[in-house]
Amino acid sequence: MKSKLWIVLRKELRETLRDRRTLGMLALVSLLYPLMIGLILHQLIDKSTKTEREGIELAVIGAAKAPTLMAQLGQKNITIKDTAPMEDDAIGQLLHAKKTVAVLRLSDDFVENYQAMRPARVEVWFDSASENGAQRREVEEVLDAYSRNVASARLLAHGVSPAALAPVVVQRYDTGTNASRSATLIGGLLGLLFLPAFIMTMSGAVDSTAGERERRSLEVLMAQPATTWELIGGKILAVSLLGVVGVTVELLLGHVVLKWLPLEEIGLSWSVGWGQMLLVCLVTAPLSLLASALYVTLAMNAKTFKEAQTILSIVMLVPFIPSLVVSFMDLKTAQWMYLVPMLSNQTLAKELSKGGDIGSLPFLLTFLCSAIPALLLAAFASWRMKTERYVLAV
Repeated sequence: MKSKLWIVLRKELRETLRDRRTLGMLALVSLLYPLMIGLILHQLIDKSTKTEREGIELAVIGAAKAPTLMAQLGQKNITIKDTAPMEDDAIGQLLHAKKTVAVLRLSDDFVENYQAMRPARVEVWFDSASENGAQRREVEEVLDAYSRNVASARLLAHGVSPAALAPVVVQRYDTGTNASRSATLIGGLLGLLFLPAFIMTMSGAVDSTAGERERRSLEVLMAQPATTWELIGGKILAVSLLGVVGVTVELLLGHVVLKWLPLEEIGLSWSVGWGQMLLVCLVTAPLSLLASALYVTLAMNAKTFKEAQTILSIVMLVPFIPSLVVSFMDLKTAQWMYLVPMLSNQTLAKELSKGGDIGSLPFLLTFLCSAIPALLLAAFASWRMKTERYVLAV
C-alpha cells in the first residue's frame, strides 16, 4: 500500500512541477505577503520617527510678537520660519505646496490683548488632507501647554493657586506591555501568512481531478491495481505538499521580517523565538492537508474543469468567515477558537505574539482541528470514488 501510494504521489508531483508558470505565480504569492507586512510596519515606523529625525518646520506670521512662545516651540525641535504677512489665499497655496507643516498667524492686536490679559488670538492654518497630522498635533500641544502656563502665571500674580482650576487630578497607569499591544496589529497581519494553505493547493487539486477527467487520464489511473484510498491519498498528499511549503516559507520569512524591524520605535515587539515558530509551522501543516482533502473531494464531483475552479474559488473564502466574525465582534480569545480550522492558527499566532507561555494544549488543538477533518474528508472521497457516477461526474 505504501509503495502504491508513493507511486501516485510521485506521479502527481511530477505533473504539478511541470507547470512552471503556475509554480512561479505561487512562489510570488508566498513571498508577497511577508514583504507586504514588512512594508506596512516599516511605513508605520518611518512615520513615527520622521518627526524626531527631521524636526518640524513651522511658518509663523508675526513671530516677534510672542518670543516666549517661539522659544517654547524651539525646545520641541520645531523650526520657526519667520514669514511676512500673507493673505488667506497665499497661505492656502503655501500649505498645498507642502513646504510647511502649518502656518501660525498671530493677530495684529495680539500684544495688546496679551498685555491686557484678554484672549490673544493665534490662528493655526493647516491642510487636513496632508500626511502631517501627527506633526501638526505636536504644534497644537505646545500651544495648549503655553496657554496653560500663561494662565497659571496670571493666577499666581493675583494670589490664586492654579490648583483651584483642577479639582480632580487623573493619573493614568498603563499596565500593557509592548507584546500585548502588538498582539492586535501583528496578530491580525499574521493571519495573511496562512493563505497559501488554500491558495497553493487549489490549482493542483483541480488539475489532478477535474483536469484528469477531461484529459481522460483518470480512467487509466483507476484501471491500475491500486485501491481508491491509495489513489486519493496520493493525490491529497501531493497537493498538500505545495501548501505546506508555501505556508512554511511565509511564516519563516515573516518571522525574519518581524525580527529585523525596529518595532520598539512604535511601541510594539516580537518576542516569538525560532523554536516556537517552527512549532507553529508543524501544527499548521494539517491546514494544507485539510484544504487539499476538501478541494479534491469537491473537484472530483464537478463535471468540468471550469466548474471545479468556480466551486473551489467560492469555498476558499469559507475558512476566513470565522476570523472576520471574531474581528468584527471584537471577541476575546476563548478555548473554542482553537477548534475551528484557520481561526485556530490565527488565534495561536496572535497569542504567541503577546509573549509568555500559552501551554501545549493550543498547539495540540490547532493540529487536531485540521488533521481530523482532513482524514474524514479523505476517507469520504475514497469511498465515493468507488462509484462510477462520482468518478465520471455523470
